Amino acid sequence: MKLILAIIQPSKLEDVKAALSDVEVVRLTIMDVQGFGRQKGQTEVYRGHEISVNLLRKVQLQIAVNEDFVEPTINAIIRGGRTGESGEIGDGKIFVLPLDDCIRIRTGERGPEAI
Repeated sequence: MKLILAIIQPSKLEDVKAALSDVEVVRLTIMDVQGFGRQKGQTEVYRGHEISVNLLRKVQLQIAVNEDFVEPTINAIIRGGRTGESGEIGDGKIFVLPLDDCIRIRTGERGPEAI
């Protein structure tokens, strides 16, 4: 089992959800997050003054999958989250972490069956 964390542009959320649905990944958690990487924030003008916005709005997806779904899930996130043909800075990142256990609260099932 793996936990996939993906940080994407908010505008790409619907495209990523559609791509995940195409590969039969329908269980995910979505959180609004803020951060910056190579973009280093952005500059905006507010009431005639230039201000620096250090944190950019992003969306984080948390998806627990069994081993068979790891690569299809990653490919779907890339397909839905990439801007244009070759992508752009700020498209996001995907992290794949080991998942030791999963427990379904309702039934008490554990492991891959609980996902």
